[in-house]
Amino acid sequence: MQVVDGLHRLAVARIRGDTTIAARFVNGTESDAFVLAVESNVRHGLPLSLADRKRAAVQIVGTHPQWSDRRVATATGISAGTVADLRRRGGEGGNEARIGRDGRIRPVDSTERRKLAAELIRSDPGLSLRQVAKQVGISPETVRDVRGRLERGESPTPDGNGRLPAKPHTLTWVKPDLSRALDRERIAVLERLKADPALRQSEVGRVLLRMLAIHSLDGQQWEKILHGVPPHLYGVVAAFARDHARVWAGVADHLEHQATDLAAG
Repeated sequence: MQVVDGLHRLAVARIRGDTTIAARFVNGTESDAFVLAVESNVRHGLPLSLADRKRAAVQIVGTHPQWSDRRVATATGISAGTVADLRRRGGEGGNEARIGRDGRIRPVDSTERRKLAAELIRSDPGLSLRQVAKQVGISPETVRDVRGRLERGESPTPDGNGRLPAKPHTLTWVKPDLSRALDRERIAVLERLKADPALRQSEVGRVLLRMLAIHSLDGQQWEKILHGVPPHLYGVVAAFARDHARVWAGVADHLEHQATDLAAG
């Protein structure tokens, strides 16, 4: 009968002379109650200080070593990287596998899965972070890191030795036998979007349609653009392209996450 959250509300009710109060009962261990208390205090109007949240993370890592860094981070309101750092400082290596926020068990050593993700990205660059993550069994953030390493010509694993072989100076969008079909499908989807009143009747929607149209060139058009880039601007244009790619990837991840939440809710 320990109060996990709402001590102040309970005290006010007693001062007012109330004999009953609405409550939600939860079953669990003392360590489970601590996690729930931290989660509640992180979210309400008087959140825990950063120092308090870090101390709570250390305690949760101790009582729930099988939890992933991201799951502990979600409970305590700090970043997964901070949790990982606190875990290392405490000398806690954890188990060979950890339980993520979605309840799935994932290995701590994701070297092989990173390599699989790299192969997927190379074979189908159009896959989203979540699609690759789901197929391989790692987090979308890990896939983002793998993709970034590949773009920089590095190994997909943090401890990889050497750089990957240089890519040939040609642009390969998709497999040759699928390129025209994908171009036609993309254009058809864009035409349907242009006819959607929700987009064409709003200023934001029209801006989005213009952006999509600009980026909906077929492979041959992109080849012409690439061949027209002056050699002395290769690096500058490449940097802009990578920045825009990261922005679009972030947009895709956000919308996919929203669509998942909408479907689940």
